[in-house]
Amino acid sequence: MKRDRFLKSSLILIFSNLVTSIFAFIFSILLSKYLGAEGMGLYDLIMPVYDLFICLICGGMVTAISRVSAIYFSKDDFSNLDSSISVSLLFDAIFSLIIICFVFVNSKYIGMNIIDDIRSVHSIQVICPAMFFISLSCIFKGYFYGTSDVKIPALIDVFEKFLRIIIITSIVSIFALKGVKNTVTAAYITLTLGELISLVSLYSIYRIKKRKYKIQLNYEPDNIQLLFNILVVSFPLCLNGFLSTGLSAVSALIIPRRLLHCGIDYTLALSMIGRFKAMAFSIVFFPTTILNSISIVLIPDLSEKLNSKDYFGMENRISQVLKVSIFLGIGTMIVCLLVPDYLGQLFYSRNDIGKYIKFASLCAPVSFVSSSVFGILNGIGKQNILLRNSIIVSVEELILIYILTGISSINIYGCAISLIITSLTSLILNMHELIKNNFYNPF
Repeated sequence: MKRDRFLKSSLILIFSNLVTSIFAFIFSILLSKYLGAEGMGLYDLIMPVYDLFICLICGGMVTAISRVSAIYFSKDDFSNLDSSISVSLLFDAIFSLIIICFVFVNSKYIGMNIIDDIRSVHSIQVICPAMFFISLSCIFKGYFYGTSDVKIPALIDVFEKFLRIIIITSIVSIFALKGVKNTVTAAYITLTLGELISLVSLYSIYRIKKRKYKIQLNYEPDNIQLLFNILVVSFPLCLNGFLSTGLSAVSALIIPRRLLHCGIDYTLALSMIGRFKAMAFSIVFFPTTILNSISIVLIPDLSEKLNSKDYFGMENRISQVLKVSIFLGIGTMIVCLLVPDYLGQLFYSRNDIGKYIKFASLCAPVSFVSSSVFGILNGIGKQNILLRNSIIVSVEELILIYILTGISSINIYGCAISLIITSLTSLILNMHELIKNNFYNPF
């Protein structure tokens, strides 16, 4: 029987990622307790800056390593596989250190002039090591995904998210931290320690797994060519991620400024951001754990099918993924529309986020399907198309956020309206590319 591991790998990832998401959700609930709505708002403003530099450091690396690993592993070419991992680790280590030094030196400027809140400076400094840890972890995760050994990074993610709960509780309790500045910094210290634990675990298991494969001792790899093969896939994704995340970061950072323009004071603006984006969005988009799990397995699966010219299998797989995302998106919207107040009280013990949950749920159907189509195009090597479309959508998002959140009658709801419109735009552009290249026929 042909080695079709898609269903098994997807189920493993879905189950483990659901457990991971539950722990992450509990972590989010604890953060809301320790940080309050204002602290959650500040935490949510710092995160896009962190994501921006992560995209610059290792954007596309998981996908690139996953695709390369899947191809080499299917051919039992363990020598090139091992050399690809080694050269990628060296490249990412050097590149990430350069970026990290830049961020640390300029942390005060970033906190005061970009985030526009002096309380964020220490948080920016403590997440610098996390950038290094995650840059190397991405290489190992890509390797395990590409070789269909998905249970390893999945279990490590579960373990790491569980430890985050213990770490944040311990830090806040032991040091009796109070105030937004200290608690937000503690939250990012927790993130950094979690990424360190994840890296050490991934590296240790990689070393053990590596011993089972027969690597030619006299093999002299062309490291430049191997690195080029990885970068040619990762660079468009990195550029895509950096530009789109950069524009999204700008969109996130202008929200409090636009709310101030509406006549809302800064503390209340942060509180609204915390309740809407950090709490309501967390509830509505919790089911995307399933889609993210499928997308991770989908990339090497489609790459392998494309390499073997199994076009019928590709179209069948694409159809399966789209159906799952449509049903999941509609189901999520219905649940959130029916019991929004109950969900807010259940997860965050708050009676003031039900209206936000109800409005945010309208984003679910189109956003879920759009996310799946993005993963599909990733798997069939359309990174340049994704780059173009993502830039278009990110510019559109920036314009919409700027206009809508500045209207007093709309204010924070402009975030959800913007997400609906941009997700629809992204879906139309990416589906057009999929149909045009005969990878999917909706009729």
